[in-house]
Amino acid sequence: MGNFSYPDILRRVKFHDAATTQTLVFLTNNFFLPALTIAQLYRSRWQVELFFKWIKQHLRIKRFFGTSENAVKTQVWIAVCVYVLVAIMKKRLNLTESLYTILQILSVTSFEKVPFYQLVTEMNYKNPDQSGYKQLKLF
Repeated sequence: MGNFSYPDILRRVKFHDAATTQTLVFLTNNFFLPALTIAQLYRSRWQVELFFKWIKQHLRIKRFFGTSENAVKTQVWIAVCVYVLVAIMKKRLNLTESLYTILQILSVTSFEKVPFYQLVTEMNYKNPDQSGYKQLKLF
C-alpha cells in the first residue's frame, strides 16, 4: 500500500462474532466508546449500506436529486410508496409478472392513458415485434 500514513492516531478494535465464528477488525478514531459499541456501530453502518443497495436495486433510485436530509428522505419515501402500491396492485390483480417487470412497464408508459391492468396484461412487452408498433430501420 505504499508509505501512506493516516494523519490522526487510530484505535484498532478486534471483535469476534460467535454466531458466524468470524473475527472482524475495525479502525476508528474514537477512543471513548467501548469496543463492543464500535463493533455494533460498524454493523449498523453495514445495514445502512445494504439498505441503500436494496433501494437502488428495487426502488429504481439511481441517484438522489437533492443532498439535504429532507430531499433524500422525501425521494426515498416516494419510491417506497410507489413500490408498495405496485405490490398491492400485483397481489389484488393476481398478476404473474414480477414487481421488477411491472415497474419497468410503468417506467416506459408513465404518460400513457391506459388502465393499469391493461398495461400489464394486454401489452405484449415480451415480444415487441407483435406489439403493433413499427420500428424504423436505419440501415
